[in-house]
Amino acid sequence: MNGCSLRFYMHENQKHRGMLLYEWLLEQAKKQGIHGGSAFKAIAGFGRHGVMHEQHFFELAGDNTVLVEFILDDAETAIMLKIVQQDGAPLFWAKFQAEFGIVGSSNTAPAS
Repeated sequence: MNGCSLRFYMHENQKHRGMLLYEWLLEQAKKQGIHGGSAFKAIAGFGRHGVMHEQHFFELAGDNTVLVEFILDDAETAIMLKIVQQDGAPLFWAKFQAEFGIVGSSNTAPAS
């Protein structure tokens, strides 16, 4: 099957409408009937301002990046981008073409 990987990047402690932004984003997708999404926490990285963010043992409030990723069809992608844009959630996003399926099912792409 073809679609895209839609990724959103945020700080792990960033909030929107009183909840963690990555939780809010996953909840919005769930309300739309999207079949899955995952949040991944970075070990280290830097953004457009060049500030290095790393997890240290003694830090309590995390400032590392969280990546929330969805594998979607074009219609679902448009819905998610519309929700984020209309709601004013401050997010950097990226979209990549993707081919996907389930191993062992009839949806799996044939071997080359």
